[in-house]
Amino acid sequence: MDTFYGEVTSLYKMIIVDDEAEIRNGLANYFPWDQFGFHVVSVISNGKQALEFVQHNKIELVLTDIKMPIMDGIDLAKELHLHHPSIFIIFLSGYKDFHYAREGLKYGVKDYILKPGKYEEIKEVFSRVKQQIDKAWNKKDDVKKTYSENIVDTIERYIQKNYTHVTLEDISAILNMSPNYVSSLYRKKTGKTISHYVTKVRMEKAAELLTDYHYKAYEVSETIGYRNPKNFTRMFKKYHGMTPREFRSERMGSKQNEQ
Repeated sequence: MDTFYGEVTSLYKMIIVDDEAEIRNGLANYFPWDQFGFHVVSVISNGKQALEFVQHNKIELVLTDIKMPIMDGIDLAKELHLHHPSIFIIFLSGYKDFHYAREGLKYGVKDYILKPGKYEEIKEVFSRVKQQIDKAWNKKDDVKKTYSENIVDTIERYIQKNYTHVTLEDISAILNMSPNYVSSLYRKKTGKTISHYVTKVRMEKAAELLTDYHYKAYEVSETIGYRNPKNFTRMFKKYHGMTPREFRSERMGSKQNEQ
């Protein structure tokens, strides 16, 4: 483990994990993280050390390389997803590692940055992820929530992290409540079913992935939890009012017009 930088409590705490000292130290020292709401508390050289750090320190985000000795980024993401699901993960990826970056989505990885990490790309990714963390932890909302509101928040945070394979039984086990009670409480407080929220999260993630030309439609389908592409297409059209192909064509056309 290389360096511990201390804490700045008003910012989200993050660590940078990369076996290349030049990259991890360069990212830590030469990017204005505080301007985007983050503070690098440590730079670490492999996934095993990162996992040990997380077990003894509270952080909100891990920026990690994929290919590393001892424990790589995929295994680190898997362990964090299983034991520390509240931590957000972003991958550092080389062009040849794109299929690994895609693999990380099933473990809750929020985004990826191509090495060595250009300023504009880092800015865009971390601005977007900060909004997600703000929403997940309600950091901007100082109003105390009721018991039932906290349960709803817990349900929705869990779904956001596990949308590819979430079940009502999983949620009930996390809350230590019966499935019927969880289902009825959520419907009473939101006016929607839990399955409706799962679909919402999946469809919004699908729309995000479809704007990335690296993904084929069937890969998007598999990534968000649909084994049958036809079911995915039908649900996507019901939610967005157009097929994935039509959605992608429209978005790509809009981008070309902007350019």
